[in-house]
Amino acid sequence: MSAKPKLSTLILILSLVFLYAGCLAFAKQDPELKQCTHQCRVQQQYDEKQKEECVRTCEEYHREKKDRESLKEVGQDPDVEFHPGGELSECQSRCVGLEGEVRQLCLFRCQQKWRRDHASRWEEEGKKQSKEDAEDEGEEEKHNPYVFEDKHFSTAIKTGKGRVDLLTKFTHDSDILRGIENYRLALLVASPKSFVVPNHFDANAIFVVTQGRGTLTLIHEDKRESFNIETGDIIHVRAGTPLYLINRDDNEKLFIVKLLQPINQPDHYEVFYGAGGAKPESFYETFSTEILEAALKTSRDKLERFFDKQGKGPFLEASREQIEAMSSHEEGSKGGGLWPFGSESKSKSAFNLFRKREPSHCNRYGQLFEVEEDEFKRLKDFDLRVSYANITKGCMSAPFYNSRAIKIAIVVKGEGYFEMVSPPVSPKSSQEDSGGRKSGSRYQKISSRLRSDTVFVVPAGHPFVTVASRNNNLEILCFEVNIENNVRYLLAGEGNYVQQFEKEAKELAFKSKEEEVDRIFGNQDEEFFFPGPRQQRGRDYE
Repeated sequence: MSAKPKLSTLILILSLVFLYAGCLAFAKQDPELKQCTHQCRVQQQYDEKQKEECVRTCEEYHREKKDRESLKEVGQDPDVEFHPGGELSECQSRCVGLEGEVRQLCLFRCQQKWRRDHASRWEEEGKKQSKEDAEDEGEEEKHNPYVFEDKHFSTAIKTGKGRVDLLTKFTHDSDILRGIENYRLALLVASPKSFVVPNHFDANAIFVVTQGRGTLTLIHEDKRESFNIETGDIIHVRAGTPLYLINRDDNEKLFIVKLLQPINQPDHYEVFYGAGGAKPESFYETFSTEILEAALKTSRDKLERFFDKQGKGPFLEASREQIEAMSSHEEGSKGGGLWPFGSESKSKSAFNLFRKREPSHCNRYGQLFEVEEDEFKRLKDFDLRVSYANITKGCMSAPFYNSRAIKIAIVVKGEGYFEMVSPPVSPKSSQEDSGGRKSGSRYQKISSRLRSDTVFVVPAGHPFVTVASRNNNLEILCFEVNIENNVRYLLAGEGNYVQQFEKEAKELAFKSKEEEVDRIFGNQDEEFFFPGPRQQRGRDYE
């Protein structure tokens, strides 16, 4: 059958559908479809094969109409636009002479046919990609000392009101991260209206609030320092400083990421609870009874009753009155008064990451917020910079490397992946002292999927890139250790380091004319954040 008779048949069928659609409300089940198929069967000019084709077309139209109605119900536009070029264009060109909904249905049928024809190819490509992803993940699973996931966390403390998860040592699987072996990372999660009992630890610490609102109190030698904390706050806690904490929100959990630098033992720290009793165990009770009686000038019986009262763990539920009393004012901050109505700076011990006048880098593809030690003096004790990257979904950061800083990063929200260039890595027992390289390939691509709470480490000098998924922004909190005299070298985009090469150096290094080198490294005119690989595929490259 030629294209023209086919088109005439289609128009006739559609006419029958619309002719009888308004008078079939009395039918018990799919009356419109029944009437359409009935009309197909009584057409005397059709042979049996044409009648069957007519019935199939009625059924297909009925399904498509239901699909269109479903799309409208969920707020999606079912209309199909004309797509020039290829097989789809050839089919859609036959719809040009039609009008209204008949034309719309014709276009819709063309697209449905095109999708069916290509479905098998897409399925095969999907299976191939899934297999490749699985193989990649298998390789990463074998040995990737730079990435730490849920399985690498252990729960140090857990009650119904909160928990503390501790990341394994950075050198647990490999000596390749010896440069940060004296750092530990921990996550604190406090439920709404919870109180963390007074404690101290033998480590210097940087806290970063990644979600929620609370009030933190530090006990110094001659004063108490209390201040309200919120998302983006960076707090410095010196080793041995007693502290307690409340989550002052009624509904939202409080999340705090802690970077700790142990004092007594490399890569290990201890938490000491002064308050408490049976649970958590108070260190007071470890002293002999005679010492406690003399020190506190209290009898044994009273001391035993006193320390046995607390048995619910280090996370307790506080009343609304208690929370309001502890969070109603700040003590020890510059200017006094309730922040933010007092001084602009809430405390010498705290600084907000997002209160800077503007991000360090910002465009529609992402934002980077950074706090240097000249803005928050307490970071100097750690030789540290704290940063927060928010990469727009489907976009990527510029590839770059740090000259001497080691980046410890944790995903706060979203999904994506990262790639890093590394010398070949091997398990802890087989490292070779050969400038970080083994025989064979000079470099190895390290890659991993990123999701919430994934931790990854980028050593100094290692080029890397992070990419957000197409579905969500990727938000990453970073601690950059050894930041003094560090230089960030961009490898692509505006300000990349190749642009500073001399003419002769460009031509010798790339065996190309300077103009071609400049064209390659000058094409990307964005700085630090770019459209991601999938977004770039639809663009023309020079």
